[in-house]
Amino acid sequence: ESMAQTGALLLLDAIEKPETKVAYFMSMDNVRFRKPVRPGDQLQLEVEMLRFRSTSFKMAGQAFVAGELVAEAEFMGVVLDK
Repeated sequence: ESMAQTGALLLLDAIEKPETKVAYFMSMDNVRFRKPVRPGDQLQLEVEMLRFRSTSFKMAGQAFVAGELVAEAEFMGVVLDK
C-alpha cells in the first residue's frame, strides 16, 4: 500500500493537469515480502516508473528498513479523467 501511494505521487509529476485525473491500480506482480516489518520501523521507499503511456503505467517499488530490503513489487494501473 505504501509503495502504491508513493507511486501515485510519482505519477502526479508525470501527467498533465493531475487535478483532472484519477489513477486506479489494476495489478501487482512479483510481490515479495523479504523480512518482517515491525511497529516503529521506518520504511524507506523507492519507486521507479517502468512504463508510462497516456492511459496506463507500470512501476516497480522497493521498501527498506535500516538499509535492508524488506519488500518489493511491480504494479500497473490506468489514468482516467475524473
